[in-house]
Amino acid sequence: METSHLIKRRKSRQIMVGNVPVGGDAPVAVQSMTNTETTDVAATVAQIQRLQQVGADLVRVSVPSMDAAEAFGEIKKQTSIPLIADIHFDYKIALRVAELGVDCLRINPGNIGREDRVRAVVDKARDFNIPIRIGVNAGSLEKELQKKYGEPTPDALVESAMRHIDILDRLNFPDFKVSLKASDVFMTVFAYRKLADQIEQPLHLGITEAGGLRSGSVKSAIGLGMLLAEGIGDTIRVSLAADPVEEIRVGFDILKSLRIRSKGINLIACPSCSRQQFDVISTVNALEARLDDIIEPMDVAVIGCVVNGPGEAKEAAIGLTGGTPNLLYKDGKPHHKVENDALVDELEREIRQRIALRKQGDKAEKVIPIKDIS
Repeated sequence: METSHLIKRRKSRQIMVGNVPVGGDAPVAVQSMTNTETTDVAATVAQIQRLQQVGADLVRVSVPSMDAAEAFGEIKKQTSIPLIADIHFDYKIALRVAELGVDCLRINPGNIGREDRVRAVVDKARDFNIPIRIGVNAGSLEKELQKKYGEPTPDALVESAMRHIDILDRLNFPDFKVSLKASDVFMTVFAYRKLADQIEQPLHLGITEAGGLRSGSVKSAIGLGMLLAEGIGDTIRVSLAADPVEEIRVGFDILKSLRIRSKGINLIACPSCSRQQFDVISTVNALEARLDDIIEPMDVAVIGCVVNGPGEAKEAAIGLTGGTPNLLYKDGKPHHKVENDALVDELEREIRQRIALRKQGDKAEKVIPIKDIS
């Protein structure tokens, strides 16, 4: 079933972050943020390259000082993925990274001071065709809004965003995106729903400070999943207290589960039980570790017995069903037997072979009938 039949995307104005379109009919972009010291150019470049290798569309880099801004310029020269500079308070840093080739400025117009400073940043962004991201966070709301609402609320987040949006509107600068992040799932969801009806600009989704790898992934999947299923969201960042590479992987897993984007191996695996004919859990863990460099989409089924195995294998590009013998399926048909001690090697070989054939443009791999599967 096609995603277009299930999810109707919110119509938004498209902006360009480097060569990546965000909003409109563009795919939902997945991004992360570096956690290295920006002034350590080599470490930051290495992390950006790792993020790019696992499929990141965009990467954000914190630029808290002029030294970091100069380092950012060197980082930009050594990387090819679009980079977003995260800047607070000092408008001069924004001006400098614009000159050094930044692809997007994450800067709230309301917290960089006088009108002339805001205008200087906006004029520079306009001159260099650089979009701006307005980022509202429940943990850093303006003091007057904290006093007005007593605590962070969806309405407080939206009012904060509209204050910054009004500044850009007055300066006739429409090329921006907005985020409204809280660590509370419902506060975040309600805020995005409200803002989505008030502006035409693309929305950057995230549950901020979501937690560690497991708990943060669950919280992000619920919150982002609710919004994405409603067609809200043009780019996402899964905020985890973990390796940023995991943020990209979880982000794509969320999109894959909603049939919004397919990138990497989609492993369909049973939780295993006493019917299993091989160790499903260790097999799947080994496969995930071996195949984490693959960004081409492919469904692979690994099922431990013949109850659900054949049905799942028939729907996947490559499938494995436990039995006596274990059977490997290709394109929905039994292909050959596989012994337990060769499962991971054989699955990896078949998957990489299929991807190599795809890259060569040969999409009609011949299926060899199996003989004597009894």
